[in-house]
Amino acid sequence: MHEEYLLSIKDVCKSFSGVKVLKNVCLNIKAGTVHSLMGENGAGKSTLMKCLFGIYKQDSGEFFLEGEAFNFTDPKHALEHGVSMVHQELNQVTKRTISDNIWLGRYPTKGPFVDEKKMYNDTMALFQRLNIHLDPRTRLDKLSVSQRQMVEIAKAVSYDAKVIVLDEPTSSLTAHEVEMLFDIMKVLKNEGVGIVYISHKMEEIFEVSDEVTVLRDGFYIGTEDIKNLTMEKIVNMMVGRELEDRFPPKENKPGDVHMTVKNLSTRYAPEIQDVNFELRRGEILGVAGLVGAGRTEMVEALFGARTLRTGEIFIDGKKIDNSSPHKAINNRFALLTEERRETGIYPVADITFNSTISNIKSYKNKAGFLIDRKMKDDTDEQIRAMRIKTPNRREKIRALSGGNQQKVIIGRWLLTDPDILLLDEPTRGIDVGAKYEIYQLIINLAKRGKSIIVVSSEMPELLGITNRIMVMSNGRVSGIVNTDETTQTEIFNLSAKYLNNTREAEV
Repeated sequence: MHEEYLLSIKDVCKSFSGVKVLKNVCLNIKAGTVHSLMGENGAGKSTLMKCLFGIYKQDSGEFFLEGEAFNFTDPKHALEHGVSMVHQELNQVTKRTISDNIWLGRYPTKGPFVDEKKMYNDTMALFQRLNIHLDPRTRLDKLSVSQRQMVEIAKAVSYDAKVIVLDEPTSSLTAHEVEMLFDIMKVLKNEGVGIVYISHKMEEIFEVSDEVTVLRDGFYIGTEDIKNLTMEKIVNMMVGRELEDRFPPKENKPGDVHMTVKNLSTRYAPEIQDVNFELRRGEILGVAGLVGAGRTEMVEALFGARTLRTGEIFIDGKKIDNSSPHKAINNRFALLTEERRETGIYPVADITFNSTISNIKSYKNKAGFLIDRKMKDDTDEQIRAMRIKTPNRREKIRALSGGNQQKVIIGRWLLTDPDILLLDEPTRGIDVGAKYEIYQLIINLAKRGKSIIVVSSEMPELLGITNRIMVMSNGRVSGIVNTDETTQTEIFNLSAKYLNNTREAEV
């Protein structure tokens, strides 16, 4: 039975802290195909792949590779036997070069020394095969998130794997880079590689998939040929109900000007230049732009996480000092960062710590000791309000799915009762059902008078939940448009407005 499949997974079960997260899950991958694995956050997709890859040990169930039963003891064992995985959260050595990261643990040697020339040539050959234009000698901390993602994909390919798992590979890629990835996948398919593709972006699923398997709450729901599926059918399989609208109604009503930003410029590259705009109470202001446009740098500058060269920030007409994140928090700002793993979570700490850390001063009594009961109560309330899937508040946050980690971070900032929320890619790597919940949360906060800035690379998201969209191009504001009166074409044209003679922006 298993010989007809390149990879076969049969009746896999896995529990954490007594909670069963995989319940007799099956998956069959054919050689030379792209098999998409879908499901809401917490459905068990990443857990299943980590069991395959030897990161977790399943409680029961079997794996077959080319008809032979196997159980990988660790990721190195998996890589050596032809199974490679690109994780949703990048885990790289940022102080080392691209070449070092790709060949780490298997350096080519000449005698007792690393053969740097061979390593460089092998990396260049790999990049030429995949049409990636990067210098192998570049240190990873000099690259954008999207470029680092492409390096990780190239590393997976470098193992000559029979099976490659791509977990949310396009979450930080531009449209051009997504097309590059799809071209790489076509090359691999033609070579007979089986690709497991995990993504929440429906358009991509229909573009690249041959088959789709859906998990829901740890259960196997079904596998279908992509030709037999519609977006509505997939969503129904994922959430167990019809999802009529992708976005909630925009019921917030922007009021008076709340924040005014004048001539904001940063001191160090990548720079933003002379950013000016107003933000109203109860408004959701979107920020659009290509990679390298300065969107993240702009919100980090507002939050005091980047050194300003010029600029003033006014709240209700009064100038404020946001020269550090601490001062920004005191001025009732909150920043949800783009890179959840690197700058968002405390992975070895539990949900209680991650939920309360930004508001820790409010949990101290007069003697300076923490009030444990209040911390627990607030955490339990956030778990309930945000619908976070977890056994309890004591669970380590790293054990949660990416979407549930994101909910914890949003809940953390809500406990500080901010007036201005800066949300950088708030739904990155989150499924369609959880996205709707976060959209509803954002709109409800705006209805309560909160002023919100949403940076997003997903055009439908910006058009679906914002009142206005500020477009950035090469560090400058190229235009501000009313969401209900604009088009994707207008926004793209504004995004390209200042791209002349720049190497940073990528189309």
